[in-house]
Amino acid sequence: MAAAPSAGDPEQGKAAAAVCASCHQVDGSGQNNPNGESWPRLAGLDAGYIARQLQAYKAGTRQNPSMQAFAQMLDDQQIADVSAWFASLPATAGQSAAAQGHSEELLKRGEQLATEGDWSKYIVPCSSCHGPDNLGAGTVFPAIAGQHFGYIRDQLLAWQQGSRKNDPQRLMATIAERMSSDDINAVAAWLSSQPATAEQ
Repeated sequence: MAAAPSAGDPEQGKAAAAVCASCHQVDGSGQNNPNGESWPRLAGLDAGYIARQLQAYKAGTRQNPSMQAFAQMLDDQQIADVSAWFASLPATAGQSAAAQGHSEELLKRGEQLATEGDWSKYIVPCSSCHGPDNLGAGTVFPAIAGQHFGYIRDQLLAWQQGSRKNDPQRLMATIAERMSSDDINAVAAWLSSQPATAEQ
């Protein structure tokens, strides 16, 4: 039986994460491509959450051809180390709604969905799971404030369409299925424009 990995070592993770930089950048800030795939900001996310996602890619319970290939290259200790490295980096601002040219009306709807929900559609607010100011809650609910617009949108669509399934008890899928495409754009736009860290 293999020994369980020790707690992640950020310095070891820095070396192992070099292969991640082409998509997620050296500083973990990710990329928002308006007309293509967007890669999430990993900097400042919970290490346990990052590790869970890497393990899901490795096991095939979360699908993405590029990420599955990279995750297969990492053993459990390297996953813990890479996760610790990205978690140790300062969170950077998302490439947001302003760059996408979204209207004030859309942003207002996004704020409503993220902070109050829409009970007429049985949509709970994002913050009820993702924590105060949507800055994350433990290893299951990541920080989504300040994440890139394209990445948030694409993940909500993936849950809605059933191509992403690694959420606990289908929480995300159930909510995404109740959202219109305008709702998805709205909440992605508003969240991407929010601070990625708590005010000091």
